[in-house]
Amino acid sequence: MPVHNTDIEEIFKEVADLLELQDANPFRVRAYRNAARTIASLPYSIIDLVEKDKDLTELPGIGEDLADKIREICRTGTLKFLKKLESEEGGSLHTLMGIPGLGPKKVKALHQTLGIETLQELAEAAQQGKIGTVQGFGEKSEANILKELNRLKERSGRTPYPVACQLAAPLIKYLKQKSGVKQIQIAGSFRRAKETVGDLDILASCTRGTDLVTYFVHYEEVDDVISEGKSRSTVILKSGLQVDLRVIPAVSWGAGLFYFTGSKAHNIAIRKLALKKGLKVNEYGVFKNDKRIAGKSEEEMYAQVDLPYIVPELRENRGEIKAAAEGKLPKLITLDDIHGDLHMHTKKSDGQHSISQMAEAAREKGYEYIAITEHSQHVRIARGLDAKTLERHIEEINTINNQIDGIEILKGIEVDILEDGSLDLPDEILKALDIVICAVHYLFDLPEEQQTRRIIKALENPFVNILAHPTGRVIGERDPYQVDMKEIMKTAKENNAFLELNSYPYRLDLNDTYCKMAKEMGLKIAINSDAHSIDGLDNLSFGIQQARRGWLEVKDVINAQNLESLKRLLRKR
Repeated sequence: MPVHNTDIEEIFKEVADLLELQDANPFRVRAYRNAARTIASLPYSIIDLVEKDKDLTELPGIGEDLADKIREICRTGTLKFLKKLESEEGGSLHTLMGIPGLGPKKVKALHQTLGIETLQELAEAAQQGKIGTVQGFGEKSEANILKELNRLKERSGRTPYPVACQLAAPLIKYLKQKSGVKQIQIAGSFRRAKETVGDLDILASCTRGTDLVTYFVHYEEVDDVISEGKSRSTVILKSGLQVDLRVIPAVSWGAGLFYFTGSKAHNIAIRKLALKKGLKVNEYGVFKNDKRIAGKSEEEMYAQVDLPYIVPELRENRGEIKAAAEGKLPKLITLDDIHGDLHMHTKKSDGQHSISQMAEAAREKGYEYIAITEHSQHVRIARGLDAKTLERHIEEINTINNQIDGIEILKGIEVDILEDGSLDLPDEILKALDIVICAVHYLFDLPEEQQTRRIIKALENPFVNILAHPTGRVIGERDPYQVDMKEIMKTAKENNAFLELNSYPYRLDLNDTYCKMAKEMGLKIAINSDAHSIDGLDNLSFGIQQARRGWLEVKDVINAQNLESLKRLLRKR
């Protein structure tokens, strides 16, 4: 069975958790966490490097020992070292660390006091009121654990989009190798680029006599065949992801693609328009008096209800049909529109490449500028910069700017917002920077009013330009903190500040709804990669998809402007 990047990432994260629970050397723990992040950020499959016998130590943060372990996982699907850790006492405790707020110390306290080793045991103890009896816990902790366990159940049925991409790519490649396949495409929420997908809906068009279904169910990653017919099949992959394959005639290709792409609300709205014209729309085409009059392409499907083609990212019935009818569909931003990236980290904090290496990689992408934005001192685990270190960092960027051609490096910082809304660094050093990004990195559970006030105070600082990952969520791991986003957006606009759409694929923060809200308020957005390595620069493509779902155009995005225009936007207040 092929191994995906996400498989190696999860194994290394589990190893790191178990080592941390054993009070192992923190540098060793960090090495596994950094390796997991490196592999997760790769825009290509690491198994291809292994099969080509490439030197894995050229990857940032990967030494010979980790390289050997990666090769072992790729060749066997498992890691002996992880099995050894799991076989030792407390070897299953790492599963508890997936609950927000349960770090290694608290997990060990629960294990030592109540003997808890599994999520099921944790849930039972919380329901019976036992958690509050453990030192360091209370009624609030118990309630939060139950809440997070319920959220975990809700999230477990969906797959993050980047993971779905990794699983889909080899499957589509496999299906395309079948002789007779003419067209093949993934529809559903995947095609609409939603943050998570419930399953994969694959449509195919083939020449007569092509038995694609039998070929499909013999794919090596299929774990269970739920159904198998002549033109349709449903399987469960070994990853747990459900995949539906439908083979449809070429004459209905556009209709099938439209119908199975959805969303359901969008499709219903289109069918209502068709009914008013005496037409019937289904997955086989558009019909008038039982005669098919359209269906080969999506464009002709929309044309039958007097609408232009609507891109999949907009098909959520959130005003796109009215906009299409009035000729006011947005000209959505694309990756080619981006002039630079305003949020990234280097070896100076927790990144994996030098300033020069990041700048050269960005220049190769055609960027006009980048901003180097290391963490500030409060984020100790990321080796954040204090004021004196930042002064030397500024001088180094100035020196590199004088040595490199074709791109400008803006001097920046990702400064922590403290509990009272003040910033982690003094204004005297912030005013020396080209760009200041503020961010919440701790105390995610403050009450909504307090969290909102905290962020608003930071945005009112005259040297702050951008609020990073504005809701603090990590998809599948941490829910957004509670804030009044409308008030935050209002404050940002009043203070000539901007909100970030963080493109790290497990953040995608802002979500599409907030992107659209910002656009309607006239508040501009920065789409940033939050790259911690050269490969991390490719995160921006995920952010662009999210921006398109949020109706964003070039005029709405500050780093879709040239350097001169950007500097005007960032001008200190």
